[in-house]
Amino acid sequence: MNQDQRFAWIVDVLHEMFELDKAKITPQSNLYTDLDIDSIDAVDLAVKLKQLTGKRLQPEVFKTVRTVQDMMDAIEAL
Repeated sequence: MNQDQRFAWIVDVLHEMFELDKAKITPQSNLYTDLDIDSIDAVDLAVKLKQLTGKRLQPEVFKTVRTVQDMMDAIEAL
């Protein structure tokens, strides 16, 4: 999966889970301040990513995820 495919996939997941406007999601979007995802939503997102990738993001890695780009990088590292 290349960078563009990862971005499109994450946008689809965020739209599906949190009903976010796809047009407002960019790689620089902050999950917490720009997209209004709270800590419980973030845990749900981590669970969803595990279901979809079959791999678990390590807690120390997930704690560093702040932007959509950070999430793309974390998924690539899996």
